[in-house]
Amino acid sequence: MKFKYLMIAFITIILIVILAAVFLPQFLIGHELAVSFQYITLPLLVVMGSLLVFMTIFFLLNYRLFSLLEREDWPALSYYLEQFVYVRGKYSPRKVRLLASSYLVITDYASVLKLEGKVMQAKPSLIGKNALIFGAARVLSGDTKGAAAFFHTYMDHGKAGEKQWMRWFFGFCQLLSGEFVKAEREFTLMARNSNDALITGLCSYFLQTSVAKYSKDPDDCRYSAENGRHRVVSVLKNISLWKKEANRMGTEIHIAIIRKYIDEAGAWLYSMF
Repeated sequence: MKFKYLMIAFITIILIVILAAVFLPQFLIGHELAVSFQYITLPLLVVMGSLLVFMTIFFLLNYRLFSLLEREDWPALSYYLEQFVYVRGKYSPRKVRLLASSYLVITDYASVLKLEGKVMQAKPSLIGKNALIFGAARVLSGDTKGAAAFFHTYMDHGKAGEKQWMRWFFGFCQLLSGEFVKAEREFTLMARNSNDALITGLCSYFLQTSVAKYSKDPDDCRYSAENGRHRVVSVLKNISLWKKEANRMGTEIHIAIIRKYIDEAGAWLYSMF
């Protein structure tokens, strides 16, 4: 297992550095000078020793977690995390996020919503920090109206990039619900102003291919789509760079679930270049 070997290699390197700092001066400069030299190296030895202890404890405590992640054994990972969250009541940000993501991977959307309810009671602040995951479960379960309401509630939570994605998902839910006027308003705003290439590209794609036919001003809708297309292409010069950006972001669960639309948007964006 890669994680296991990386940790062993890292701990071994630290141990070698500590041993070298202790014994090497004895052979190079003699015992008397080495004693004086050790006062200089003592702070380094304390730091390296502390790091060695910390890394060893971290490795032992998280070995099971990382081994399950490495094997991509999502059902077993879900069960493992449930023991911490539900049984021990440890609602840490990392474990809640991992548990919710694991449920999504195995398409257990009901369990994601159950977890959301438990988190709301135990640690409400974690809802906003994981709003993309909890909202995605609603989208995937077919509750687009509920998802739209959820994303609207938490649109101003999280980091700047997450806020933009929550606004995009809000617009996407409006599109799925047939609320084309609301979808056009959100997608137009982001196609013209978002600093995220994927969001800009997706908004432009949907404006052109899905929203324009229902728009009260289709010419303006298509203009916004073309404006967004040129903004994306000016940053990501070819479709290979678009795919590279999609792959870079693809580890995020909210990106993975819409990867089909990202690929379709890429084909549309670069069809004229």
